[in-house]
Amino acid sequence: MDRGKQPFAFRNFRYFWTARLASTLAQNTLVIVVGWQVYDLARATMDTRAAALQLGLVGLAQFAPLFALTLVTGWAADRFDRRLIICLTTGLQLACAGVLGVLTWTGAASIPALLAVAVFLGVARAFSMPALSALGPNIVPPEVLPHAIANNAIAGRVGSIVGPAMGGYLYAWTPSAPYAASVGLFVLSLACMLLVRPDARTPIVPRHPWRLIVEGLRYVVANKLVLGAISLDLFAVLLGGATAMLPIYARDILHVGPAGLGHLRAAPAVGAMATAVLFSWRPLKHHVGVKMLLAVAVFGLATVVFGLSRWMPLSLTCLAVLGGADMLSVYVRQSLMQLSTPDAMRGRVGAVSSLFISASNELGEAESGFLAAAIGPVSAVVLGGVGAVVVTGVWAWRFPALRQARTFESTREVA
Repeated sequence: MDRGKQPFAFRNFRYFWTARLASTLAQNTLVIVVGWQVYDLARATMDTRAAALQLGLVGLAQFAPLFALTLVTGWAADRFDRRLIICLTTGLQLACAGVLGVLTWTGAASIPALLAVAVFLGVARAFSMPALSALGPNIVPPEVLPHAIANNAIAGRVGSIVGPAMGGYLYAWTPSAPYAASVGLFVLSLACMLLVRPDARTPIVPRHPWRLIVEGLRYVVANKLVLGAISLDLFAVLLGGATAMLPIYARDILHVGPAGLGHLRAAPAVGAMATAVLFSWRPLKHHVGVKMLLAVAVFGLATVVFGLSRWMPLSLTCLAVLGGADMLSVYVRQSLMQLSTPDAMRGRVGAVSSLFISASNELGEAESGFLAAAIGPVSAVVLGGVGAVVVTGVWAWRFPALRQARTFESTREVA
């Protein structure tokens, strides 16, 4: 085996990959079940639009902590042991899963309780995402990093495929079962992360925390390639993300129930995983920026077709296509960002990226829920897909560095 090209040849990467897989499985199981519970509880006393507003609040509850803590979490990822941060946040998520399981098992689950726990899940993600992003490059050599990113993406997409389906099926069996499964998976993730021994990283120059935070923000703003890549994802997924509406589609439009919701949630990850497997075997090498822009446009178009679909096979196909397109965009963005950012600043840059990612996901869920409450879920999804296509054109014009990014190697930081 060629150690220069195979990430799994490195012991630390194997444990890191397993930890990410287990935690992603658990996180996606929690997300699907919390969303379903909130919407189901809301529909007992509310109409579709009012219940959609409650789904929006779930996204907002998870985004608010990340928005408030982003500057601190990036500094923490560069200042403290990244592995310790990941272990602590995994423990917090484990506790949240346990609380949700007890509330559901005892029949005490309510919308306010679910939203309160969602806030703590948001806090955990706020600290874990920049630490995970910054730790990855410390456990493999730079020349292996694009392959490692693709393999990490596989772990994430396997979790995104199996987690929602597992959550839907287990919830259909008994509502507390998915939370019990999440607890076990978080325990496995924590155990594997404790076995990771990352290589030495570049220390940051001792300065006042606020000066270090400002330094990270200035770097992102000054690096047009990094700024363009992460802001493209923010606005495209913020507008085009349809996942927040999936409980509505499963219950009231496609009429497929909680098991069908699991299929709908897993479909984007199926397409994403297929794309990630392809990249792990045959990584992108040329015209990476243009390909990322085209992928985001395809994401928006697939969202439009999904919004209009009333046929489950077509809906699943559209979701798989948009998932594959999103994976291509994520793969290029993460590779460009991590290879062009100095190690001593990766935590702070990762925190800004995490804020943009969470804004596109959790805040996107809030935006979709609020918009659906105003104009209806179908109109909200279709309008969001059109917006994603428009954003792609604007960013291609506004950030020429994206169009001009030809290879990953040309963006690597030269020491």
